Amino acid sequence: MATADRTRTFMKDVKRVIIKVGTAVVTRHDGRIALGRLGALCEQVKELNALGYEVIIVTSGAVGVGKQRLKYRKLVNSSFADLQKPQMELDGKACAAVGQSGLMALYDMLFTQLDVSSSQLLVTDSDFENPNFRERLRETVESLLDLKVVPIFNENDAISTRKAPYEDSSGIFWDNDSLAGLLAIELKADLLVLLSDVDGLYSGPPSEPQSKIIHTYIKEKYHNEITFGDKSRVGRGGMTAKVKAAFVASNSGTPVVITSGFASQSIVRVLQGEKIGTLFHKDASLWEPSKDVSAREMAVSARECSRRLQNLSSDERKKILLDVADALEENEDVIRTENEADVAAAQDAGYEKSLVSRLTLKPGKIASLAKSIRTLAYMEDPINQILKRTEVAEDLVLEKTSCPLGVLLIVFESRPDALVQIASLAIRSGNGLLLKGGKEAMRSNTVLHKVITGAIPSNVGEKLIGLVTSRDEIADLLKLDDVIDLVIPRGSNKLVSQIKASTKIPVLGHADGICHVYIDKSADMNMAKRIVMDAKIDYPAACNAMETLLVHKDLIKAPGLDDLLLSLKIEGVTLYGGPVAHELLCIPKADSFHHEYSSMACTIEFVDDVQSAIDHIHRYGSGHTDCIVTTDDKVAETFLRQVDSAAVFYNASTRFSDGARFGLGAEVGISTGRIHARGPVGVEGLLTTRWIMRGSGQVVNGDKDIAYTHKNLPLQ
Repeated sequence: MATADRTRTFMKDVKRVIIKVGTAVVTRHDGRIALGRLGALCEQVKELNALGYEVIIVTSGAVGVGKQRLKYRKLVNSSFADLQKPQMELDGKACAAVGQSGLMALYDMLFTQLDVSSSQLLVTDSDFENPNFRERLRETVESLLDLKVVPIFNENDAISTRKAPYEDSSGIFWDNDSLAGLLAIELKADLLVLLSDVDGLYSGPPSEPQSKIIHTYIKEKYHNEITFGDKSRVGRGGMTAKVKAAFVASNSGTPVVITSGFASQSIVRVLQGEKIGTLFHKDASLWEPSKDVSAREMAVSARECSRRLQNLSSDERKKILLDVADALEENEDVIRTENEADVAAAQDAGYEKSLVSRLTLKPGKIASLAKSIRTLAYMEDPINQILKRTEVAEDLVLEKTSCPLGVLLIVFESRPDALVQIASLAIRSGNGLLLKGGKEAMRSNTVLHKVITGAIPSNVGEKLIGLVTSRDEIADLLKLDDVIDLVIPRGSNKLVSQIKASTKIPVLGHADGICHVYIDKSADMNMAKRIVMDAKIDYPAACNAMETLLVHKDLIKAPGLDDLLLSLKIEGVTLYGGPVAHELLCIPKADSFHHEYSSMACTIEFVDDVQSAIDHIHRYGSGHTDCIVTTDDKVAETFLRQVDSAAVFYNASTRFSDGARFGLGAEVGISTGRIHARGPVGVEGLLTTRWIMRGSGQVVNGDKDIAYTHKNLPLQ
């Protein structure tokens, strides 16, 4: 439960679970049984049984199964003349009677294969009017659960006295959703899970892009905002019935989660405390006050503030950055205090040393960040620059100008200094900004955000930069393609890959930082030693640190190489070898050339020549930063011309691949992509262009009355 969302921490005390399986989950679109989904459900129940949970199932689907069977029987037994007649609707009670035995036989077969026993309990609305029945029911269920038998409930539609069982919603219960809610109260369940064909309750129709899943339902916040669509394609009430049942159970003390019965391991994930589906809980309003601002609202506000920022003069925007730099230095003590608390918590939690290193704001870091911001402030104003002027026709001038992208979403892990760099770049480039930091840096990010936004004047608004808390999952943010223009992930390979696979918003960034240094046979070994030591040791957790050292085969017995390898070992660097280096140097074999250590370790391999080094880099590199050390200019030019990476260096450490060191003032990240921006991304990478045309009444009119000149004009 360590990873449970704070609204789901009560899951650790859950023992008795009722799972309601809807008809849409049990059957496919063609009406036949969805064997795969039903089998996966039974496997989850077995897993929960083994973990000590008491599982009760309420299942729909009997009518659907019966209807499918009776339609088939009717078809088989019909004459050709009968088939020409209009088909009468099958009787629902007959369908229920036929389908119930088939549905239960299927459950029994699946559970038997899993060495789990199940039992059938058919009930009607009128049964619950008898207090003795209710008492006997509780006793029977308790006995079954003690024996690890799974009770499976269903409304006995075949003998129900309700005249219109698919329309009538009167009585103690009126469908299997309301039955599940009633049983949750009667049997004192700790949790009710209502499985649906969608991921949960949405603010609008799930098919609409602007609809957002509601993870925690708060009546005061959502009651008047939600419009329910059509009922289920096969069941009686669809989401309306589930929400009504969830109200009944949660108000009586049983938490309810509505989630997808189609998603893998959804029930297990709910019980692990993951924030999936929609939670109904009587205390929900205490967890998430209605005053909280959603990520969408943050993005809209950021765009509005960015437009006000763009309207300021260049000097006014510069002053904001200078004020931010001053505010950081003035609040250094409180920033360091909060950061130290984050570092201590990360160490206590057993985080990797590389993460703790990235998390730590070392002495002098605040001063360094402030200096970078001031450098950025004094740079030429990047927005509203005229990039090209063209006379399209007489008195018709077209200008290509620079302008902000709009609203940026930055998802970053561990490094609170990234927040400062990104925020300052957003201010300089006139963009709105949403920041989603990792929980390990929560205190640092919060105080830095407060200090920076406090320096933004009211005529722009502090909502220019929004800090998204854990209440909004990354998955929710990545759906906001209508209000967010660019996502920049800064973190692990896993984070970047997940984001790229999960959003329609353009993504700028790099997944790996597998940087190479190649020492050519003509290299000055003293220079090579300085470069390699710096590239590996200066900051091994950085993405621009050397991960693989390639060495020309002629240097295998060179004394300078022995000195270099010894120096690496003395500094604490663990050496791993490729197939050749492993044999010749007697060092452990590297598992993969694709591995990014982000720590005091690196891979070494020998290559035949510069072309072999280039081929190795193209095969195993990540296109980040690669370096050659040589005194042969011709070899160097071959390397520089052919290595297809975002940054390629000649006799210089890979650690120079950095926005501040490039003179960009700061960087929002490093991109290994090929569209829009590549390498360290500063202000220019956060800009796009727009066309401005100034005329004197010209019209196209089929191009009859206009003489195009298309003359390049000087920039003004």
